[in-house]
This record gives sequence, C-alpha cells and structure tokens, in this order.
Amino acid sequence: MKTIGLIGGMSWESSIEYYRIINQEVRKKLEGLHSAKSVMVSVDFAEIETLQHAGEWVALTARMIAAARQVQAGGGDFVVLCTNTMHKMADAMAAAVDIPLLHIADATAARIKARGITTIGLLGTRFTMEEDFYKGRLMAKHGLNVLIPDENERADVHRIIYEELVVGDIRPESKARYVGIMRHLVQRGAQGVILGCTEIGLLVGQDDIDAPVFDTTLIHAQVAVEAALGEYEIKN
Repeated sequence: MKTIGLIGGMSWESSIEYYRIINQEVRKKLEGLHSAKSVMVSVDFAEIETLQHAGEWVALTARMIAAARQVQAGGGDFVVLCTNTMHKMADAMAAAVDIPLLHIADATAARIKARGITTIGLLGTRFTMEEDFYKGRLMAKHGLNVLIPDENERADVHRIIYEELVVGDIRPESKARYVGIMRHLVQRGAQGVILGCTEIGLLVGQDDIDAPVFDTTLIHAQVAVEAALGEYEIKN
C-alpha cells in the first residue's frame, strides 16, 4: 500500500471527510483491521481565504508548493490536495515535487464519463466556477460540456460556502437554495451535477435531485485509495 499525502485544512470540515472516507474504503477493500497509510499537512484556512479574496495567487502558489514538499518529505507517495479551488495551482505544485498529484477534476471526470454523461453542471466557489483552471480542464482534457449557474446563483453558491459551510453551519434555507440551483442546471441541459467544492457534500447530495450527483470529496478520496492500492494510475 502506498502512503497517501494529504494537504488539508481548506477547510478542516471537509478534511475530516477525506480521512474518514479513505479509511473506510481501505477497510472495505482489505477488510480486517486495515487502515490507510497517510500523512497530512494542514494549513490555516483563515490565512488562505484572505489571500484568495485579495487575489494573491502567487503567494498562495508558494504556500501550496511548500505544503506539497512537506508531504513528499513526510513520506507521501502522491499528493491529494483536499480542495477544489486550490487546484488553480495544481500544475505548479506537481512540477515542484518528485511525486505525482492526483488531480480532483481528473478523478471526477473519469466517473462522469463512465456514466456516459457529456454535459455536466458545476457548483463551487466563484474561482472554480468562473475560471478555466477547473472547468477548462474538464472541457479540454476530458471533452465535457460544462454548465455553470447564472450570476445571482453563483453569488449565493460562493457566499454559502465561505460564510456557512467552511465553519460547519448547515442551514435548511441554504440547502433549498442549492437544490433549486442544481435543478435549474438540469433544466438547462445538465445530465448531472458536480459538487465542485469539498464542503458542498455536507449540504446536498444524491438524494436531493433525480440527476446524477458527483461529490468531489467522495470521489477524490475513493480514487486516492485506488491509487494507493495500485488500482488507479495517476497521470499528470
């Protein structure tokens, strides 16, 4: 079994889910008392969030590279960045270490294409929904057509993530808003919806709409286990 190198804390609410899912998957696959071999570098999300909204992406890239190097130094065999938004600097991180990075969009795209889906809706932070580092990768590398919510919907999706979900504040009215946005994406032609922020799965899930839902936290963690056990090849 390879050692999974986790970069967490963005937020720790979802990092906990990664650790839980990864160990549950190892137990399911290997049975008995088996658990995952892992190391984690966890950052202070307050500092990260401030830099994100200030547009300080160069500084954030330096921090993520430092974290990836810590993971490598700690014995991680590959990097799992436990956040969608910070995959904005995934290529720079992968280039700075000698171990591969398991890209969350690649893992998710594989699951989407396995279902025969070609048009997918995307929820996430404004950075994830509006910039090309994520949806552009889904389109260019994986041939998917990506739909994002309209402007007012994107504002609410982003606000709920940063004001509520990252601090574990789960509100019924926010769930209803997300479900409405997901249904609107389906009405516009999405054959499924990506929960493209690692906290969104704390609020909504497959039971909330009829179309397939792709929870990136769950998928990323499951594929990390597959990679650790030699069942999945990471290609950067």
